[in-house]
Amino acid sequence: MKTPYHFFLAFLMLVTGSINTITTKYADITCSFGVNYFPRDQDASDNPCPDRSEGEHLFDHPFVQALCMFLGEFACLLVFKLLRGINSARGKKNVPVKDFNPLIFLLPALCDCTATSAMYVGLTLTYASQFQMLRGAVVIFTGLLSKFWLKNKLKNYHWLGMVFVLIGLVCVGLAAMLGGSSGTQARNPLIGDVIIICAQVIVAVQMVVEEKFVGKYEVPPLLAVGWEGVFGMIIMSVLSMIFFYIPGPRAGKSFENFNDAFFQIQNSWIITLAICGTIVSIAFFNFSGISVTKELSATTRMVLDSVRTLTIWAYGMIVGWESFSVLQIIGFIILLSGTMVYNNLIFAPLLRKWGFLKAEIDKYDVTEDKPLLVNAEE
Repeated sequence: MKTPYHFFLAFLMLVTGSINTITTKYADITCSFGVNYFPRDQDASDNPCPDRSEGEHLFDHPFVQALCMFLGEFACLLVFKLLRGINSARGKKNVPVKDFNPLIFLLPALCDCTATSAMYVGLTLTYASQFQMLRGAVVIFTGLLSKFWLKNKLKNYHWLGMVFVLIGLVCVGLAAMLGGSSGTQARNPLIGDVIIICAQVIVAVQMVVEEKFVGKYEVPPLLAVGWEGVFGMIIMSVLSMIFFYIPGPRAGKSFENFNDAFFQIQNSWIITLAICGTIVSIAFFNFSGISVTKELSATTRMVLDSVRTLTIWAYGMIVGWESFSVLQIIGFIILLSGTMVYNNLIFAPLLRKWGFLKAEIDKYDVTEDKPLLVNAEE
């Protein structure tokens, strides 16, 4: 029986998951003053900010934003400790945590750093809804890696799901190609979409690595996310310092300029609010997502993640970030259908009933007690 607490968890996951992408995009399209050596002779095509002659420029710092995301994940570790402390104070017995070496999360964190940074670069170039939809490409790459690396046997519905996802990706990509550039909101949608799809290869590697090397340890999900956040913060902090000395497109002709990001955050309340929103929403999204899987089901979590994509798309339409595209919606529906087929939900049972798929159940089938192929983070 559903309780008000269950509805609260579902609402919290939907809202915080949507806020995460929206606030990140808000930061990307906000102008602010940063370091005083930023070029002042750019034209509107290179710098759309109204006071560009004074050095104002867009907040183009995907690696700093990735660092903030890991800070939000690290907060999950604090939440885990806090909840156990509250239980102890109330006289409740905490579930024992088996010993494990936190370094098992180092490799997944490296994958996460690479994928998240690439996706945030892509988000600076494309629409927020495209960013969210194209992450569904992870189904294809995870399935292929599971087949050829883990040597898992993929069933017919897995392959059918991947075909659906591929068709959906083509539709969403065509929507970006036909839509073209849209100024500040999407400076180069096609390139941004390609980067986001490529990043899903790394996300798939992360999932397979976690299944192969981390899955054998019984680590509570909130604690696991927290430790990945710890390593992610360390890695991104070091990389941000290294990237300052590597030639790139940002302030001071650096690949990343942390000083510029700091001053831009300091000089713009919108960017400050957006960054804080990203950190807080990531923490609550992970907490609520894990709680939804535990209290309700993994299926509910996947449905909410899909509604989250629609929410981001609708918000983008309302605030004028993007225009309506029938092809994009068709692509999203096919993407969602492919994910559901891959996870042996709704469509696959119907296809078996109608005789299009064989009735087969094995250890790779997804049940209500097993996590579905949905992102636990971001």
